[in-house]
Amino acid sequence: MLQINNIRQNPEWVKERLAVRNFKDIELVDRILQTDEELRKIKVAAESLQASVNVASKEIGALMAKGEKETAESKKQEVAALKAELAEKSASLTTLENEFNKNILLLPNLPHSAVPAGKSAEDNEVVREGGVKPTLSSAAKPHWDLIKQYDLIDFETGAKIAGSGFPLYKGKGAKLQRSLIQFFLDYNTAAGYVEYMPPLMVNEATAYGTGQLPDKEGQMYHITADALYLIPTAEVPVTNIFSNEILKETDLPVKMTAYTPCFRREAGSFGSDVRGLNRVHQFDKVEIIQLVRPNESYNVLEDMVNHVEKLLNLLELPYRILRLCGGDMGFTSALTYDFEVYSAAQQKWLEVSSVSNFETFQTNRMKIRYKDETGKSQLLHSLNGSSLALPRIVAALLENNQTDGGINLPKALHGYFGAEGI
Repeated sequence: MLQINNIRQNPEWVKERLAVRNFKDIELVDRILQTDEELRKIKVAAESLQASVNVASKEIGALMAKGEKETAESKKQEVAALKAELAEKSASLTTLENEFNKNILLLPNLPHSAVPAGKSAEDNEVVREGGVKPTLSSAAKPHWDLIKQYDLIDFETGAKIAGSGFPLYKGKGAKLQRSLIQFFLDYNTAAGYVEYMPPLMVNEATAYGTGQLPDKEGQMYHITADALYLIPTAEVPVTNIFSNEILKETDLPVKMTAYTPCFRREAGSFGSDVRGLNRVHQFDKVEIIQLVRPNESYNVLEDMVNHVEKLLNLLELPYRILRLCGGDMGFTSALTYDFEVYSAAQQKWLEVSSVSNFETFQTNRMKIRYKDETGKSQLLHSLNGSSLALPRIVAALLENNQTDGGINLPKALHGYFGAEGI
């Protein structure tokens, strides 16, 4: 959530940054400022009325002590009138506060100055590429065929149990999942990230804290009877670990990692892009999250990008890093880098990670602060990234490493998988 002080001080700059996002309702900024001004005026008036009530109430006590009952009764009538007026102001205040809170939640985060202008994924900037694209034979198969050939995942039985998009991993397919998860966690913890195993369901306040609500309610599975949501990513519960807390400077930076299943409705998804593991409703992902001092967050963002890049190099996958344009960024992000791996059999790039700096957008919602060297409480910056999401990593590993005799696995996985291939 944007901070109202920043909007008050720089309304035209806020509008200019929102335009980079192609945000349609720029006039919402003016409506928020107008409501904010009315709120402040009514608050001042309400405080003045309350002060008058307090003074008059004390006077009544003094008058009664002196035996001046008639004057005291007159003063009581004056207090009653003041309280009635105060009640009206309080009612107006509640209405305006509801309107203000509703509207400010509709504003997305402001893009960093490095965010390129653009409307869609076609306008994203390629920062760099790495790895070597394999040359496959004409008989090469896409991963959904390789999965059947080596009996790794049963999509049909998963659909019988839960529905389309809920894969059932089995045998070496399940072992490959487990191997990748452990490899990712070990890689992250070796870099100083503390591992967490969070709940897989969150309440409304938690989903609101990281910006899933009210922006992405249609993408989450909602358990209405208990007002809980299945998590779309570990970012949601893990970042909220420190909600409503003030950290010490000596606690910073906070570095966290977690493996969780992720659940996404992906409403409206269809076509060739959803075949096999390309898009599913339940998938495994390892996440990295940091809470850092504001002046350090963009250096930390680059560190996190390098961290994910090294991981892809260890997996020996061809990849590219994209800087997302304003029109393709998530609602809560100030700057996002996407990682894509090349799928040789499908001959296309598959997204496997997003690494983002949210600045104070999330921490303002969650009230995650720290005390600076002056003792003043300041909002921290939050960052997160996928390290990594498994489905498309598995797809690329299977497709890019297929041979006549099986699937070769990268050296980094041999010890985890217990073999050099499938």
